Amino acid sequence: MKQGTFNTILIASAFVIGFIIFEFMLPEFIQKGGPLVVALIALSIMVVTYVIERILSLRKAQGKAALQKFLTTLIKHVSAGELDAAISACDAQRGSLANIIKSGLERFREISGDKSMEGRDKMTEVQRVIEEATMLEMPILEKNLIALSTIASIATMVGLLGTVIGMIRAFAALARAGSADAVQLSQGISEALINTAGGIAIAIAAIVCYNFFTTKIDGMTYMIDEASYDIIQNLKTKL
Repeated sequence: MKQGTFNTILIASAFVIGFIIFEFMLPEFIQKGGPLVVALIALSIMVVTYVIERILSLRKAQGKAALQKFLTTLIKHVSAGELDAAISACDAQRGSLANIIKSGLERFREISGDKSMEGRDKMTEVQRVIEEATMLEMPILEKNLIALSTIASIATMVGLLGTVIGMIRAFAALARAGSADAVQLSQGISEALINTAGGIAIAIAAIVCYNFFTTKIDGMTYMIDEASYDIIQNLKTKL
């Protein structure tokens, strides 16, 4: 499924589910926060969905075995000149790192017997292929992180908008009543602040998840760079 289609379906579904929850499942005092509560519920559903999607995708990107164990096995095969075994290990491991290293190993196997290329040119070509494969894998690792950061930015704004609208309605009701009732005013303000509380809670959750996934991706990127460097250094000795 294309990313745009996925996001469209998710947004529509989140608002439908949010409306159902707002109408039939929320306590009355939260419902008094107004229609923007539906938007906040929809944003929270989107955060949960993106978090689940990222967890599953990153777990798949890591591959089947532990990365450190896979790298140890891979370097052992490459050091021994067993390129076919190393490529088979990448096929068995799968994941982003395995795909990147496999592309470099396959290219090295293709050009290793080419007498028209010097050793330095061969390693430059292998490095180019690895960098190209890395660029293709990075969007997969970073997918939907922008959506999380966007939700973190707008959730608070949506909450504040709901609060402002609620306070405007509260003061307008007092103006129509013609008298300043402190109890009625405080009740109206408390209901309006429900939106702010919800927006801040959603923003905090989205920011924490965004930072968690960013840190995890940075760690994977560092491991990819280290593994690529080690593989290239080992391949140089085979020329």
